[in-house]
Amino acid sequence: MDHRNQTVLVTGASSGIGGAFAREVARRGSNLVLVARRAERLEALAAELAAAHGTKVEVVPMDLGRPDATTELLAEVERRGVRVTALVNNAGFGDHGLVHEQDPARLQEMVQLNVGALVGLSRAFLPQLRTGDGYLVNLASLAAYQPIPNLAVYAATKAFVLSFTEALWYEAKGTDLRVLCLSPGLTSTEFLDVAGEGAAGRAAPMQTPEQVVETAMRTLDGRSTPSVVSGALNRVTSNLHRLFPRRLGIEVIARATSSR
Repeated sequence: MDHRNQTVLVTGASSGIGGAFAREVARRGSNLVLVARRAERLEALAAELAAAHGTKVEVVPMDLGRPDATTELLAEVERRGVRVTALVNNAGFGDHGLVHEQDPARLQEMVQLNVGALVGLSRAFLPQLRTGDGYLVNLASLAAYQPIPNLAVYAATKAFVLSFTEALWYEAKGTDLRVLCLSPGLTSTEFLDVAGEGAAGRAAPMQTPEQVVETAMRTLDGRSTPSVVSGALNRVTSNLHRLFPRRLGIEVIARATSSR
């Protein structure tokens, strides 16, 4: 893939996998639109990329968890005269605990960001993405492949992202748009700071954001698959549910993630 003619919009770009995506595509010659809540971090990243690669970077501080945020973002990008050719929907968060004990507003915010914003941005930018040779990457998770008690809502949102993106991959056939659902396992980001240490399970191996992005770039170059799990062990784990009755699989994963 030629990245030099791309303008890539990355959500959740202030840290973790979003920041790693921004650095990698800038290194490959792309311009960027960076979106996240923390303006200071976005400005610092934009300055870093401009100095290192001469990258043109637009910074849009915004909370995508608000219901009207996707419409506002599309309008802001258009107001600045930027034509987005690639989109990385990375923004999202998880929360660990029993559903009946969790804050209802927090659960609704999670669904809105992980699902609502991702669908809204995909729909908003797809018409222009389909006319070029760019890409759409939606971030799911290893959690997408199995119901997970104590991470019930988070895992369900990521299962939605997996199904939605694989369908978009088929819908994009016959165009030059590459569509990919990227599912990391546990990654050394701020995810656990938000979700809680219990979300890590027991002795779970951890990848770096750069390793996850490397998986995405390699898969996009091949463009033959609608989804990929990052990490060999994670790929094996994502298929274990096929070997057991559904009830047994849920009980096993519940014991692995239980904080009680």
